Amino acid sequence: MKKITGLLLPLFIFCGISAQKPPFYKNFSVSVYARAYEVRDMADQKKLQETWDLISRQVRIDKIYLETHRDKLIVDEKTLASAIKFFKSKGLTVAGGITYTIDESNNFETFCYSNPEHRAMAKEIAEYTAKHFDEFILDDFFFTSCKCDLCVKAKGDMSWTDFRLKLMTDAARDLIINPAKAVNPKVKIVIKYPNWYEHFQGLGFNLEDEPKMFDGIYTGTETRDAVSSDQHLQQYESYLIFRYFENIAPGRNGGGWVDSGGASYLDRYTEQFWLTLFAKAPEITMFDWRQLQSALRAGQRGAWQGTGTSFDFDEMIKPYKLADGTEVKPSTIARAAAVTFEQVDKFIGQLGNPVGLKSYRPYHSTGEDFLQNYLGMIGIPMDLCPEFPEDVKMILLTESAKYDPAIVQKIRRRIQSGKNVMITSGLLRALQGKGIEDIAEITYTDRKALVSEFKAGWGKLVKSSQEILIPQINYLTNDSWEEVSAIQGATGWPLLHRAQYSKGYLYVLTIPENFSDLYQYPPEVLNRIRSVASQGLNLRLEGPTMVSLFLYDNGTFIVESFLPESVTVRVVTGQKTDSIEDLLSGETITGTVVQAFMARNRQADPERSFEITVKPHSYRVFRLTGSK
Repeated sequence: MKKITGLLLPLFIFCGISAQKPPFYKNFSVSVYARAYEVRDMADQKKLQETWDLISRQVRIDKIYLETHRDKLIVDEKTLASAIKFFKSKGLTVAGGITYTIDESNNFETFCYSNPEHRAMAKEIAEYTAKHFDEFILDDFFFTSCKCDLCVKAKGDMSWTDFRLKLMTDAARDLIINPAKAVNPKVKIVIKYPNWYEHFQGLGFNLEDEPKMFDGIYTGTETRDAVSSDQHLQQYESYLIFRYFENIAPGRNGGGWVDSGGASYLDRYTEQFWLTLFAKAPEITMFDWRQLQSALRAGQRGAWQGTGTSFDFDEMIKPYKLADGTEVKPSTIARAAAVTFEQVDKFIGQLGNPVGLKSYRPYHSTGEDFLQNYLGMIGIPMDLCPEFPEDVKMILLTESAKYDPAIVQKIRRRIQSGKNVMITSGLLRALQGKGIEDIAEITYTDRKALVSEFKAGWGKLVKSSQEILIPQINYLTNDSWEEVSAIQGATGWPLLHRAQYSKGYLYVLTIPENFSDLYQYPPEVLNRIRSVASQGLNLRLEGPTMVSLFLYDNGTFIVESFLPESVTVRVVTGQKTDSIEDLLSGETITGTVVQAFMARNRQADPERSFEITVKPHSYRVFRLTGSK
């Protein structure tokens, strides 16, 4: 079999938005995935050419994944060979794809890997795909939700999680990897993981072992709409999940994957693309060939449009000219994707490696699910990792850390070495009676409180716009201290707590019963939480909620607002930097010297603050410049 190579040298093509073949972008590549249903229809070459013309004139594409199977539909060899030849003639890299579903419309009905018939089918599909491609990807569904009698019998006394982890790990080796490589020893097999990483282990996705078995992994960065979609994922996850998977398989995380589903306004679609690229994804895949033909509609224009936002709907729908002079009027969402890629490609290469507050999530753990994404939404740069962080100044541990049986000893050892630890109230509850009281006698009680007033340090009382339900945390007076207090009536409880131990500090962050109530905290509360959480980082954010900060190790950073109106925030640094430069506009912003927060009798060094205004659902990109 002739090897499918990487990106080909530029050549002239008949049409498209550029006069050259891919690669089109300097800092990443762009792919599209075609489902088996659409690949089947590619037997009609006239229709295929028309569809290619429609899409390629609106967005530049470097690579296409052609799916061989979905829902028991297998694309025939003649059609598959014809489609491969067509796209290679356009200069694209061509790879295969497999979706292991029996009936996607029936609650994503997966294969049953206890069923001999299904196992044989899975193996044959892998072999068939390896015969035609030197690379293929497994889309989302290489897990099992089956609880048929065969599975019940095979599970025996095991938990469903343990049974499915073993079942699917064995299936990956015996039904996919080994059979495919027996057919084509050169084949590269990539597993794409979806966005619900907190619950993977329960359905058999094995983040501990599978990334070592497959030739690469891929990241589902689709977050859609937090309210209307069933998953209720926060926008920040489009960034954080890629960083998490990159930490699991450094250098082998092939890219991020976005679809157009659940986006009530077009900014939400494009936002997922740029957040994925902010995470430094080397490739971004548009799902799918069918969706890229979806017509643009006036109802997709956000209410904030016309104010100079990062994604400009009105500018996007204006006619433009191809290299041959042909004028094209944007007609599908492919054009929105193209505009986003072109914008981000102009600056993403100037950014260093992403950095943030390291948060440890042991393999196969749950607890305070997806909480790090909510914290990212309130302006704390997050970096989720599968190994316990040893060297950094501050780390965050949520309830999922309880799955590490040595977690208390690791916390103690860090603090004794002079490095601080922030734990959530959920983890405090889980560790009670397991040694955490040896560090600080702080107690998670069964009582709750509805609060709406807060006090940060020696500051004045501030109010939230609504009441927030929090757990009541008890402690011993003078043994530990409240950094932020929640007040109701004539009493209060710690919202952020500090306890000294040996050479460092243990901080306890009280998490509201509804995680999204973090967005209701007044700026003064958020500022103090950010200040403590950002120890060891060179920048922190101050101001309202729903604004995120993305940091890089070369002094560059991005501020993005998820709010529907313009917002003014401050970026604060302890570095001796007197100005920052906007990498998009060239504007220079001069900072002012401010006195940092003084905790009890601890005098902090002066800092520099830079005021920034961000448009609705927009971002700004900066680098630290002048020094004193």
